[in-house]
Amino acid sequence: MVHADLLLTNANVLTLDENGHRAGSVAVKDGRIVGIWEEANPPKDAVSCSASTQMIDLKGATLIPGFIDTHNHLPMYALTKDQVNCSSPLNRTISDIQQSLLQKIEQTPKGEWVLGYGYDDTLIQEKRHPTREDLDAIAPDHPVCIKHISAHLAVANSKALQMARVSDDQPDPAIGYFGRDQSGRINGVLYEFDAMESVYSKIPEKSIDEQIALLKEGIEDYLAQGITTNTDAGVGLGGGIKDYDFHLQAIERDANPLRMQLMVMHDLLRPTGPFANYTADELNEEIQRRTNGMARLDSAKLFQDGSIQGLTGALRKPYECDAELYGDLCHDQQKFNEEVYDLHRRGFRIAIHGNGDRAIGSILDALEYALSKEPRNDHRHRIEHVQTATLEDLDRMARLGVAGSFFINHVYFWGDRHEKVFLGPERAKRISPLADAIQRNLLFTLHSDCPVTPISPLFSVWAAVNRLTSEGKVLGADQRIDVETALRSMTIYGAQLNFDEVHTGSIEIGKKADFAILEADPTKVSPIEIKDISVLMTIIGGKVVYEKGILVSQ
Repeated sequence: MVHADLLLTNANVLTLDENGHRAGSVAVKDGRIVGIWEEANPPKDAVSCSASTQMIDLKGATLIPGFIDTHNHLPMYALTKDQVNCSSPLNRTISDIQQSLLQKIEQTPKGEWVLGYGYDDTLIQEKRHPTREDLDAIAPDHPVCIKHISAHLAVANSKALQMARVSDDQPDPAIGYFGRDQSGRINGVLYEFDAMESVYSKIPEKSIDEQIALLKEGIEDYLAQGITTNTDAGVGLGGGIKDYDFHLQAIERDANPLRMQLMVMHDLLRPTGPFANYTADELNEEIQRRTNGMARLDSAKLFQDGSIQGLTGALRKPYECDAELYGDLCHDQQKFNEEVYDLHRRGFRIAIHGNGDRAIGSILDALEYALSKEPRNDHRHRIEHVQTATLEDLDRMARLGVAGSFFINHVYFWGDRHEKVFLGPERAKRISPLADAIQRNLLFTLHSDCPVTPISPLFSVWAAVNRLTSEGKVLGADQRIDVETALRSMTIYGAQLNFDEVHTGSIEIGKKADFAILEADPTKVSPIEIKDISVLMTIIGGKVVYEKGILVSQ
């Protein structure tokens, strides 16, 4: 007999264990699963309940392992709660974006910053980026900056450029560049993080209390989608060591109930960084100690290109819309090799952003260099997004044991424009080649890259299963995958990518009681309906952290 402090009954349990078992009831004690039964209610003598035991009748709802999103930007998403939504189709023209911003500008004292997010130059009628002049027209007295939907570009007005001391004779940074008009004058468009940082670094920081209040709002959205483990894919991206401290403080102050994986930016690990002398084990130990095990080191994070929709992803063949444009690598290959090797020998798992196939090839060159100098079994180094990986790239990933975290939502949100504008039909139909990855037995996961796309694991599962674009076209039908595999890619495969499959990712006795409860079974409904399934409840460590209010709790 097991003793339970949480008993879930009348459930349709998808354990997603190795054999795909299903069950009807689950018992939890001290945050761990202690019993699983096929019956809707456990046999009378199988479980002991007390007056304090929480008993939840799921009334046939589907219980699955909590979702694991292996790549997004939670604090960045939280900050958008206090910014202007400049996305499309909400905004169809530059004038619409101006009007959206103007509402915020009129409420903001002169001289104070106004920030926006989500504009997409390819979805507005003008088919161009807003410029400093467009922003100056509505905000001559306010510094204004709006971020592109890719998060790899932004646009600043003259007041913001002036405060950042960015002038027309400003040289381009090491990574990225300043957009210019035909006369060579800076037009306000900031390409990639170094150029963006020149402006964003001048924006006054919110207080820790203000940041945590916004973070809580963002976390509520994540919990409402059934997420129990989450990876911040760029700790230090923009905020340096303050980003790292903020994550730990949020958990220490009980503001974040999610299990967190932290990708720490490589800058913080360089000889001039605060973690210059740390090994991976030492940094992970510090993170776990300060957060009582609720956060862990995921990896050292690097970028080797930008965004395909921002025309900064590094391709082997030119962009469909510009036969002279290939995109750029972020790092010289030799220096890149040596930095990757330094991180590898210090024990770090390495996660590298690669959208374009030329960047993916460069990443594999660097990882192969490191592994040849110091072999390591089961390193689980990973490539982020893997948008345009060729068959040869996937073969190399398999040979080197490199995992992939695929940004599958690209298919829906940008698939049509990849086909018509950025990549052309042949390359576009192979973006996020999941079926090819499965054939090579690659460890892979799906992710949202929120706030680039909305946070929703079920949407990502839907995208992988259907591969529908926003215009309703099936893009790359041969790369569709089955529903159970897609669910595994956001549960047990995520746990494996996190080196945590012993504790999370499936519903098995002894594992942590992290669950999502769904109104319907994704494996039973029509595939086209998966994204519309509601999350009724989210449970982390046996504690209900989100409840829609439909289930019966006794």
